[in-house]
Amino acid sequence: MMRRIAVLDAPTNLGLRPPTPTSVPGCAKAPGALRDHDLLARLRARDAGCVTPARYDPGDWRPGDGVCHAREIADYSLALAERIGSIIDRGEFPVVLGGDCSVLLGSALAMHRLGEAVGGRIGLVFVDGHSDFRHPGNASYVGAAAGEDLALVTGRGQADLAALEGRRPYFRDIDVVVLGIRAQDEYRLDLQAAGITTRPVPALRAEGAARTAQWAHEQLVDCAGYWVHIDVDVLDPAVMPAVDAPDPGGIAFAELEILLAGLVDTPHCLGVELTVFDPDYDPDGSYAAEIVNTVVAGLAPVTAPEAVPPRLLSPRPTPSPRRTSDRVERLDGAARLDGAERLDGVGRLDGDGRSAAAGRLDGAARLDGAARLDGLDAVGLAGGDGPGGGLADADRDGAVDSAQPGLLGHPQTEPSGVVPAVIPAAVEREPVGPPASAGPGLLRRPAQPAEDVPRQSSVIENSADLHKADTA
Repeated sequence: MMRRIAVLDAPTNLGLRPPTPTSVPGCAKAPGALRDHDLLARLRARDAGCVTPARYDPGDWRPGDGVCHAREIADYSLALAERIGSIIDRGEFPVVLGGDCSVLLGSALAMHRLGEAVGGRIGLVFVDGHSDFRHPGNASYVGAAAGEDLALVTGRGQADLAALEGRRPYFRDIDVVVLGIRAQDEYRLDLQAAGITTRPVPALRAEGAARTAQWAHEQLVDCAGYWVHIDVDVLDPAVMPAVDAPDPGGIAFAELEILLAGLVDTPHCLGVELTVFDPDYDPDGSYAAEIVNTVVAGLAPVTAPEAVPPRLLSPRPTPSPRRTSDRVERLDGAARLDGAERLDGVGRLDGDGRSAAAGRLDGAARLDGAARLDGLDAVGLAGGDGPGGGLADADRDGAVDSAQPGLLGHPQTEPSGVVPAVIPAAVEREPVGPPASAGPGLLRRPAQPAEDVPRQSSVIENSADLHKADTA
């Protein structure tokens, strides 16, 4: 059954500094620029509308005031979480078009609500050229939420953004995988100290985009599902200069396409957001066209006729230690292979890639421990896949062992063929929060929040210090 995509515009620029004292960032124009290149038609997607942000007004913000536009970003995140929740309740695959990286707060809130509802945890695959991990514990001041979004969604920073609805953190550190940061990223050691798994560009390129996607799956094997954040500044400025903070040493469009395809080619991927493209630096629309081509090709596994509807892994007891040789490979929640068993040499079953239940391996087929994404690893890229089949231990950055896959939930289909909100399989222990059988409306903001979190008064920035890559 094909997974239907729903495209939601999130044209906020509240998380960025002004390019000049008298101007506003242009990334709020990104959704319109991408739609102009027939993105929805090419994805055969439903138009899920737009969440309109508050006015961008730098005002009199000064360093030391906290995150600029904090109250406006908090309100926007609550509204965005509602809309993402409604899309998932319909059994659809949300594609959120930002806007700046602060849209991650709304996505994170929606994922935390979902995790609570099903009694599990939702993970995050963070594909970004920068770690966005600035917070009061490692910087003299904070200001631009788009340069602090990963810190905020992992519970670091002021409560009016990091603890909406009393939820903190939205993602646990061990449930986050960071891909595509530069090797010299300012906060790379802080990520390592926190236990956040990373794969910078050199390691991503050495292992290959397809194997990196499979590796990311493995790091989140204990999660019920995961969300994908993509900041287009993960691309090298030579091919994508239309961002607010270009940084040399990024990946190519072809690598991003393969990476995206590998990340979404599993029913456990719950949605994707795209951020920080700035059409003000793209007067002829050529970069917007490249982004659309990449997104359409990368999301092809979602809309393929054999694609499996969204599915959450049920929570499970802590696994007993197992040897690497005992690793079990996962197929779409239906069949299982022993890790020692060989496929037919191209990462497919029965010659045509079909299994009895679904017909695709979970995100990427694997051959003796090395990931293969339907032959895409054979694509020759400059600095692409390395010769080795396994993954270097040094690239795991302290990641937890992922040898044990979780129990798969089973989506229930209405007689009309419409897949309702994801309903997990029965589990032995009582889930946290409302039961999954609550059906549509599962992810809605509770009528009575757990606690009222005091919000800091609106603070505004008007200096060039409010920059996503600001190191001050």
